Amino acid sequence: MKAAVLNKPLDIEVKEVPIPEIQADQVLIKVHCIGICGSDVHYYEHGKIGRYEVKEPIILGHEMAGDIVAVGDSVRNLTVGERVAVEPGVTCGRCDYCKEGRYNLCPDVVFMATPPVDGAWAEYVAVRSDFVFPLPDGMSYETGALLEPFSVGMHAMNRGKVKPSDRMLITGLGPIGLLTIQAARLYGVKEIYATDVVPFRLELAKKLGVTAVIDPSKESLAERLEQLTAGKGMDVSIETSGNPRAVQDVLTVTRRGGRIVLVGLPAAEEIGIDITHLVDSEYDVHGLFRYVNTYPAAIQGLSDQEMNIEQIVTHQYSLDQIEEAVEKARIEKDTSIKIMIYPDRSLLNS
Repeated sequence: MKAAVLNKPLDIEVKEVPIPEIQADQVLIKVHCIGICGSDVHYYEHGKIGRYEVKEPIILGHEMAGDIVAVGDSVRNLTVGERVAVEPGVTCGRCDYCKEGRYNLCPDVVFMATPPVDGAWAEYVAVRSDFVFPLPDGMSYETGALLEPFSVGMHAMNRGKVKPSDRMLITGLGPIGLLTIQAARLYGVKEIYATDVVPFRLELAKKLGVTAVIDPSKESLAERLEQLTAGKGMDVSIETSGNPRAVQDVLTVTRRGGRIVLVGLPAAEEIGIDITHLVDSEYDVHGLFRYVNTYPAAIQGLSDQEMNIEQIVTHQYSLDQIEEAVEKARIEKDTSIKIMIYPDRSLLNS
């Protein structure tokens, strides 16, 4: 099969590699489409994220949907021909975290495209069957692939104990921030404020139905929200950018007793925050690591077709064009949001 292999930073090429052989509890999936994630771009550009380092050639990609073409001998929940989405982090199922229902914290997770584990920028991929989810007839493959980043937004809703009556701030309008808007709408939130410094992304947030957008590089976020909410402040703030200033901003504009969910990772390991203000305000501050138990709920919530999360897909490329696609994601952040890859060129724009 064809696969896009990252040899070293800034060196990626499409090669012929063996089709994976499935184990008894796995299915073989023909990849229909797969998104480019910010982590893929980071590995491509820098060769590492935190303690995970590309030390040998690796196949990237983990946001995917496709068709089952073979099933292992012990698989009973899936059949050949089903259209499916894939949750890319396969956990052990035996540790304390898995048994507590927080399997996203499993220390033995095998996550696609996290070194040294290969991902799915390829024609086929093998996945354990309990991490594979059938798509409803009316749901596109593209929406199926976007369930992975959308799940981050859903997990943020759960971590923040979000209610329909909440006033919400979302800082950062990359793919995760934009999909967090959609997740908030799915949870019934009506009053959503969003920030970014890129006009293209602010305009897309407007199309997604936010109450107002704010460019913090051009005006004071605190003053603008003061005007927009008559001084009431945010009930819940979700920070997706990793920008140190944005982290400090959410600690300023969230009302006392409010909830803060930190999703984005700053480039620096440490940033300064006002601990006195945090304690005095009695904030509930939550970290977020990927997602847990979101795929069935996401599929159900998006299956009525009233919400179109595909609006964040700005570009489509074939797998043969992977270098051009990743370079666009790396360099043209002002005009690209989510780039979708198709191993079968004939499926482009289908």
